[in-house]
Amino acid sequence: MMDIHKILKQLPHRYPFLLVDRVLEIEKGVRIKALKNVTINEPFFTGHFPHRPVMPGVLMLEALAQAAALLSFDTLDSTPDDNTVYYFAGIDGARFKRPVEPGDQLTLEVQLDRMKAGIFKFKAQAKVGDELACEADLMCTMRKIA
Repeated sequence: MMDIHKILKQLPHRYPFLLVDRVLEIEKGVRIKALKNVTINEPFFTGHFPHRPVMPGVLMLEALAQAAALLSFDTLDSTPDDNTVYYFAGIDGARFKRPVEPGDQLTLEVQLDRMKAGIFKFKAQAKVGDELACEADLMCTMRKIA
């Protein structure tokens, strides 16, 4: 398990862009299960949409990528420094099956498919309860910046 304090040590994201609240399970080199608690206080709900707040799909994908980053760092036994950035390299097969609304708890499930030459490929799903909200194949990479 990983609480918010450990997550903040691993990810450079901060409010309003930190989208992982807790890690429930992590299997080095295999999978991660994490949570994002979705509240009405999220800044994106003001404009998306005022009459019916819905979490943007791209932010569900970002939450999955942040969980994937935590899995990658754990797999490599590394903590990123200020000169390391974890980027999206690709997203395939993204599908949105259910709206995510204030009060929902998004369960982020990411499996490492393979890693080679600094490229990580993942199968990812975000669920609310037992209902699939979003799924995609993610490709990410870590790069040193100057």
